[in-house]
Amino acid sequence: MVEILFEDNHLIIVNKKPGDLTQGDKSNDHTLGDRVKDYLKKKYNKPGQAFLGITHRLDRPTSGVIIFTKTSKALSRMNEMFKKNEIKKTYWAIVKLVVDKASGKLEDYLTKNPKQNKSYVTNSLNKKAKKAILYYESILNLDNYSLLKIKLETGRHHQIRTQLSKIGMSIKGDLKYGFPRPNSNGSIHLHSRKTTFIHPVTKKEVIIVAPPPIDKIWDKCLKMIE
Repeated sequence: MVEILFEDNHLIIVNKKPGDLTQGDKSNDHTLGDRVKDYLKKKYNKPGQAFLGITHRLDRPTSGVIIFTKTSKALSRMNEMFKKNEIKKTYWAIVKLVVDKASGKLEDYLTKNPKQNKSYVTNSLNKKAKKAILYYESILNLDNYSLLKIKLETGRHHQIRTQLSKIGMSIKGDLKYGFPRPNSNGSIHLHSRKTTFIHPVTKKEVIIVAPPPIDKIWDKCLKMIE
C-alpha cells in the first residue's frame, strides 16, 4: 500500500514508511519505487512498465516525503531544482532531552565511508570532505526526549544523523550514530515532515506535509502540537 500525498500529470509524491527502500540496492528487496510503478500501472491500465523518475532518496530507516516524477521532462527539471537547492525540506527528529541550547546552526565537513555506509565529521583540509550546514530548533519536550525541527542548507549523505550525533544528540533508535538502543522495528525517529517547491511545469507553489509513522512518541508529539 502506497500513501499518496500529491499526484498530477507530472509528479507523484508519497509518504515513505520506515524500512522502505527508495530504489534498489544489493539486498534486492522490493522498493518503494517498484510499488509506485505498480500503482501507476494499475491505476492507468498501462500495458508496459510505467515511467517513474527518482529525484532524491531517504535513508531506509527514515520516513516522510519522497518526490517521484511521472515524465522525463519533470525529472530533469526537478533534478535541476535540487542541484540549485530550490527544494525546501523540513525534518522532524526525536533525540534525547535537550536541556541546554534549544536552537542552533551546525556547520561541519563530512566524508563518506562507502564500505560502512556511514559519514564522519572531518575538517576542511580533507580534500574529500563536503561542507554540511543545517539549522535545528527544539520545538517540544517530552519526558525523556525532545522533538527537533531541522532545516537543511545542504544535502549530504546521512547529514542530519552525523551532525546531530557529533553534538551528542543522536536520533532515537539510530545505533549507527550513537543512540544506545534500537527501535523494535529497525526504524529511527527521523521524518521528512514538510517539503515546499515551485512546480516544475505549472509554476505554482506546492507544499507537502507528511504525517509521521503511527508510533507512541510520534502520536504524542502530534497531540501536543495540535
